[in-house]
Amino acid sequence: MTAHQSSFLNELQWRGYIHQGTDLEGLDELLFKGPVSAYIGFDATADSLHVGSLIQIMMLTHLQRHGHRPVVLMGGGTSKVGDPTGKDAARQYLTDETIAHNITGIQQVFAKFLTFGAGKTDAIMLNNADWLDRIKYMDFLRDYGRFFSINRMLTFDSVKLRLEREQPLTFLEFNYMILQGFDFAHLAKTHNCRLQLGGSDQWGNIVAGIDLGRRMDLPQLYGLTSPLLATSSGTKMGKTASGAVWLNEERLSAYEYWQFWRNTEDSDVIRFMKLFTLLPQGEIEELAKLQGQEINLVKKRLADEATALLHGSNVLPAIHQTASALFESGTAGLDALEEITLNHEDLTAEGISLLHLLTRAGLTTSNGEGRRMIRGKAIRINQRLIDDELHHVLKSDFYSNGSLIISSGKKKHICVKLIS
Repeated sequence: MTAHQSSFLNELQWRGYIHQGTDLEGLDELLFKGPVSAYIGFDATADSLHVGSLIQIMMLTHLQRHGHRPVVLMGGGTSKVGDPTGKDAARQYLTDETIAHNITGIQQVFAKFLTFGAGKTDAIMLNNADWLDRIKYMDFLRDYGRFFSINRMLTFDSVKLRLEREQPLTFLEFNYMILQGFDFAHLAKTHNCRLQLGGSDQWGNIVAGIDLGRRMDLPQLYGLTSPLLATSSGTKMGKTASGAVWLNEERLSAYEYWQFWRNTEDSDVIRFMKLFTLLPQGEIEELAKLQGQEINLVKKRLADEATALLHGSNVLPAIHQTASALFESGTAGLDALEEITLNHEDLTAEGISLLHLLTRAGLTTSNGEGRRMIRGKAIRINQRLIDDELHHVLKSDFYSNGSLIISSGKKKHICVKLIS
C-alpha cells in the first residue's frame, strides 16, 4: 500500500474507497498543502437516497474530517436530462415540481453526516439548476461546444455501452456529460472546487469536466472514483429482495435499516465496517480477529455504528429491545418496527386472510407470491411458522397490547397494530 502525504488519501486507501484517480501524485500534493474543496453531485431521481449513495456521502464525511471542504451538489438541472450511465433506456421524465419535491427529500440526510456553515472547512450545498437553467443555448454552443469532441465522447462507457447494445441514446441524454463537465468548470471558477468525487461509473463524466477545465485555462482539476460495490454473493449494494434500502426514515424505519446491516454476509462485514462506519483502524483490526459465532457480535457492532450515523444513537435501545422481542417472543420495543394498522371491524369471527394481510403489509405484491412464500416456509406470525395458504389471522393471535408481528424470512418484520 503506497503511503500518501495527505491524511485524507491515506484514510480512503486503507478503507477501500479508491478505485481510480487522475494524477494522484498531484492531488496528494494539493491536499497536503491545505484545505481543498471537493464535490459530488446527486441527481434528484427519487425523494430519498439509498445505501448505494452512502459510500459517496462517507467520502465527503472523511474529506471534512481531514480538514477539507465538502460541496454537496443537488442536480436540479441535470435531473431534467437524466444520466444515461449504466442504463439501457432513458430515465423517466421528471417535472420541475417532482425534482423540487425530490430535492427537499434527499437534502435532509446530509446534515447528519456533515457540518454546514460559513467556515473554511464547513460544507456547502448548491443546486446546479441555479446556473444550468440560465444557459442560453446558442451562447453555450459557441462558448463551450467547441471544447467537446464527439469522437472522444463516443469512447466513454456511458455512451459506448448503450450503443453497443443497440439501445437508443437520445440527444437529450448525450448532453448529460457536457452539463456535468460544465458543472465542474463552474464550481472551479466560483467556489475554487478542484476535486470531483464519484462512483467508478462516473469516470467519463469526471474526465470530461477535467478536460474542459484544461481547455478553459482553469487551475488543474482532479477526479477520484470509488468502486461500485456488490456483496460477496453478487447482490448490488443497497438492493434487497424487498427493494432499495432507503436513507430517509419515511421510506425505511430505523429498525429495518439496522436489520439490513445486521444481516450482512460474514465475508463482507469487515469491508463494510471500513466503508460505512467511522471506527478507527485499530478497533476494526481487532474486530477482524473474531471468528465463528463471534462474527455476530461484529455484525451487531456494524449495524449499531451505521445506524447511529444516520438515525442517531438514541434509537439503538429501542432497536435492541425490538430485536430481542422478535427472537425471544416478548413484546418490548415493538414501536421501532415498521407498522401498519388494522381495524377491529376488519377481523370477523373467521379472522382476516393472511394472504390479504401480507399484501397489505407490503411483504408481497400478489396472492400468488404470498402462496409461494408460505409453501417455502418463509412466513411466521409471532415467530410461529405458517404453512397453510388459507390461514386466517384471528384476534387471539394478537398480543395483549394489540400488536402482532408478521415475519417474512429472517430479514423482514412488520408490526400489525389493532385499532378500534
